[in-house]
Amino acid sequence: MTIRLYDTSARQIRDFTPLQPGCVSIYLCGATVQAAPHIGHIRSGLNFDIMRRWFEYRGLDVTFIRNVTDIDDKIIAKSAEQGRPWWAIGYENERAFSDGYRTLGCLPPTYEPRATGHITEMVEMMRGLIERGHAYEADGNVYFAVTSFPAYLKLSNQELENLLQPSGEGETGKRDPRDFAMWKAAKPGEPSWETPWGRGRPGWHLECSAMAHKYLGTAFDIHGGGLDLIFPHHENEIAQAKAFGDEFARYWVHNAWVTMSGEKMSKSLGNSVLVSEMVKRWRPIVLRYYLGTPHYRSMIEYSEEALREAESAFARIEGFVQRVVEKAGAVEPSAEVPPAFAEAMDDDLGVPQALAVVHTTVRQGNSALAADDKEAAVARLAEVRAMLGVLGLDPLDPHWAGEGDRGEDLHGVVDTLVRMVLDQREAARARKDWTTADAIRDQLNQSGLVIEDSPQGPRWSLGPR
Repeated sequence: MTIRLYDTSARQIRDFTPLQPGCVSIYLCGATVQAAPHIGHIRSGLNFDIMRRWFEYRGLDVTFIRNVTDIDDKIIAKSAEQGRPWWAIGYENERAFSDGYRTLGCLPPTYEPRATGHITEMVEMMRGLIERGHAYEADGNVYFAVTSFPAYLKLSNQELENLLQPSGEGETGKRDPRDFAMWKAAKPGEPSWETPWGRGRPGWHLECSAMAHKYLGTAFDIHGGGLDLIFPHHENEIAQAKAFGDEFARYWVHNAWVTMSGEKMSKSLGNSVLVSEMVKRWRPIVLRYYLGTPHYRSMIEYSEEALREAESAFARIEGFVQRVVEKAGAVEPSAEVPPAFAEAMDDDLGVPQALAVVHTTVRQGNSALAADDKEAAVARLAEVRAMLGVLGLDPLDPHWAGEGDRGEDLHGVVDTLVRMVLDQREAARARKDWTTADAIRDQLNQSGLVIEDSPQGPRWSLGPR
């Protein structure tokens, strides 16, 4: 068994060999909590949740760090705009992100450190970089001198001569305009912490270098995040950490975006779709299917039609699961996934190819049901549950219990009413009044219900929108 991953720094798929046999260490850039999450934000968490689940299926012990950036220019700007404390805005949105991850079935990280809880570690790293000649203080700011680190820009494959470094307000005293801020001098009314160079607050890039060092040590296996973080964020993280003396990440894995009309989904473009609103219209397990099943390096172009297609595709899987359970009772997942599924997942987390194996197995299971081959149907369901468990999409998992009914409180009431109508249809069929029976079925279908006749009697379910 060899897992292979696309490494951004190598620009190719590489065999994955963990630093410590049997263990995997992952650092994922998490939320900057200036606003509630849209589905583009959550996609990254979902992709790396599937990665983590696959490593664990393969028997590896995973340490998964996903940070929270709770101090940032954007958070401070929101604080001034709304007249609310910066920490209140950060905490409110941090909880919204946590709710979003949990609602869509992401396992909790091993640790989820906040930037503001690690000022001491940041000061220690800056002190070391200044002593080594890689950083300097100016006007209360601390900058990283990019020309002191020859490997700078290797990840993003840029030329230093052509570099335009993003700069924030108040970044004065730079020796080179390409240098970036690790620490920003305090401004009136802004949050600040005491350092040997005066009061101020951390720069975005320093936070992750310091937290990765604290929780994963001088070297770890995988650093993850969205494509938009390659530069400047990840490039600057590498410069800080390696200049400090860390080996840092051995593999760099980046997920693609969710786009709308070809543009990256973002708050600034005004085209975001909030998770809290989406789950009112779509079942969370369907949203997970939609966001988690394309390849992590492929863009997802958001559309209602694509979501409806995802809903229909998952309904086919879920319908098979429900039919076998009705016929045979509880079926535990098999101990191993089918070889073709494992081969796809080992090859750079090939979820689309793995999902094709799921659908093939579902079709085989449905054929077994049609032939009244209970043993074969049960065997296929055990395989399907094992595969869905890896993807976080097993509808029988306790996390999704009751979720599939779109309103558990109303399910009993709706079931009683539908059964009454179905009884009328059965009575019409018994007296060979096919016109009435077909009319009842058509009316139920138009209302969004799917009626399926089975040896055990008619069965209803909610159809796709």
